[in-house]
Amino acid sequence: MADSADPTGFPLQDNATHDATEHYERYSAPIMAPFVTAAVEATDLFPGAQVLDLACGTGFVARAAAAQVGPTGHVAAADLLEAMLTTAARHAPRMYPDIEFTQAPADKLPYPDDSFDAVVCQQGVQFFPDLEAALTEAARVTRPGGRFTATAWTPPADRNPYMAAHLKTLTEQGIPEAMARFATSLSCPADRLTTALTTAGFHDITTREITFAIAFPDLTDFITGHLRAVPWGQSLEQAGGPAGFTEAARTIREALAPYTAPDGSATLPFTTTLATATNRPTTR
Repeated sequence: MADSADPTGFPLQDNATHDATEHYERYSAPIMAPFVTAAVEATDLFPGAQVLDLACGTGFVARAAAAQVGPTGHVAAADLLEAMLTTAARHAPRMYPDIEFTQAPADKLPYPDDSFDAVVCQQGVQFFPDLEAALTEAARVTRPGGRFTATAWTPPADRNPYMAAHLKTLTEQGIPEAMARFATSLSCPADRLTTALTTAGFHDITTREITFAIAFPDLTDFITGHLRAVPWGQSLEQAGGPAGFTEAARTIREALAPYTAPDGSATLPFTTTLATATNRPTTR
């Protein structure tokens, strides 16, 4: 059964042969982990804080934030996709505070004005169909003087060797939908994010690049699993079937051969833009 897709490029239904959101949870975790930590640290959370994980995916930030705000705090997590939220709830620890998962688009959040001390968006801003509208909504639900933090992969693709290997493969495959979905993942450079934050009314905006070296014990396994988790990989599999997918994974692996040790392990650098901002005082 083919996946249907929402405007972000993520699938609304999982492929019948695998659970894409579980693949996302498992195979995105090694890449996301250090950047989640950096985003949460940059947000300056405190015990008792009210926090929103915007475009939460399978809940990486929500879980980290819950550990920071403690039993007197509260973490809400919103995502457009029900499948992501189902997986997020399944992996949420039974700890304080309970994480409240809600299905909602980023530009129409079901929270009252000034609900949160902080909003964190880890690798989500590039997928918003209307970035300015989404950030304006984030400002609405953030208290005056509250914090906003976001990360987005730093373009162009060659800033991240792993992304460059995917781009090489997609170019060779020549599947327009896959190319478009990949391009979206790198569509929010620092200047675009700064402009949108300014339009939304945030101030004290800062952006900086952060790089982490990520170790993969088995790069072949990781490539196959992660490719099934990302939108462009799903497009490749739909268009080319199992054989086309296998060929794409092989091409990515070959492109990363300079980084791969004889035992199949690899360490790759990943670079993202980290943006922080402060919400304006209320005029309402």
